[in-house]
Amino acid sequence: MAQYELLLPKMGESVAEATIIKWVKQPGDMIEMDDTVLEIATDKVDSEVPSPIAGKLIKQLFKEDEIVQVGTVIAIIETDSDAAEHVAVTIPAAEQSIVESIPGTEQLASNDARGAAKEDSGSDRFYSPLVKNIAAQENIAISELDAISGTGADGRLTKDDLLNYIQNKKGGAPSIAPAPQAAKTETSVKEETVKPASVSQPLTSVSGGDEIIEMDRMRKLIAEHMVMSKHTSAHVTSFVEADVTNLVLWRDKVKGNFEKRENEKITFTPLFIEAVAKAIKDYPMINVSVNGNQIIKKRDINIGMAAALPSGNLIVPVIKNADQFNLVGLTKSVNDLAKRARISKLKPDETQNGTFTLTNVGSFGNVMGTPIINQPQVAILAVGAIKKKPAVLETEFGDVIAIRHMMFLSLSYDHRVVDGALGGSFVRRVADYLENWDLNREI
Repeated sequence: MAQYELLLPKMGESVAEATIIKWVKQPGDMIEMDDTVLEIATDKVDSEVPSPIAGKLIKQLFKEDEIVQVGTVIAIIETDSDAAEHVAVTIPAAEQSIVESIPGTEQLASNDARGAAKEDSGSDRFYSPLVKNIAAQENIAISELDAISGTGADGRLTKDDLLNYIQNKKGGAPSIAPAPQAAKTETSVKEETVKPASVSQPLTSVSGGDEIIEMDRMRKLIAEHMVMSKHTSAHVTSFVEADVTNLVLWRDKVKGNFEKRENEKITFTPLFIEAVAKAIKDYPMINVSVNGNQIIKKRDINIGMAAALPSGNLIVPVIKNADQFNLVGLTKSVNDLAKRARISKLKPDETQNGTFTLTNVGSFGNVMGTPIINQPQVAILAVGAIKKKPAVLETEFGDVIAIRHMMFLSLSYDHRVVDGALGGSFVRRVADYLENWDLNREI
């Protein structure tokens, strides 16, 4: 009998670790090829890890709620095969449920290169990607991190430890915590991953007729992402009303033939994305991110499109290099990502590295919204419902009132790096592209 080493699989370029949620197979259980061995969770994805071989599980190397690095051996499987080597597993896309990441974790690969936590002391202490990112933003060197006592397992420094240290440091309180305590409970370890950022919250009274609903993990991460974004960015929103009559009439004219030819329905979303990509090329400083006192100007135009899931949660698949697609390509990409998002078949990389986000609040009948920026981006555009309204038109014979298809665009942007002139000009340019749509355009 040979022994196979099952590795924690790679789940995307920026995912460095995962938490073991549940062991589906126990020591002594027989395993068929592709059977689920355990369930794992990261800031990016919740997944089931299948076995690449048939055999018997003889050892679990980590407990539930423990955090494991990608590529680490997590289990030993006894098999009849003569080869005794470790096996890397690729997670099937069909078993994935992806959520938006905690701000900054998209930068892990580049953080290592530029020394996100100023790793200049050669420390061998492990720090999670989120802890390193927070340290980078606060200009905390690795030597200073080494001096902070942690309450995590084996004295590990958690996010809350670092945030408390920063708060005490700014408030003039003693900066170094007491000596490390015993490893924290399993519940504490779990909370390190999903617990929202520490903010004061009023007590909520519950009456006898109220129903208490526990947030699922995705909702907790979304909550943390939204709160972190509001704490990170100075949000400002600018609004423009656009006359999209030509756009609506053009789509009505081509949608039937387009569906017959391409076997795809053409919605308004790819039309909006095309206009956004063009406007980003005109105003590239809207396509940036912030790293401390640095502005990182993005080369690629990767547009995320916020999508509501049947569960009520939110996901943002990303169209990479959206400016390089023609309208047919954009339509197929939008439809494919939206369809697979609804049935949890997105790949981890398909929700990462977005540089700008579009959200269609009009799909719920809303005329406008003030969306929260999807960190580490600096702007997000909401498009409202298209409504028929009376509007004043200028003609060669004078002003007339006509029924037009109108919609509101609302751009939320980070006032740390995007001023009103840039934000207002950008959203106006998007509206111009939509208003000046060519009724005779071929597709």
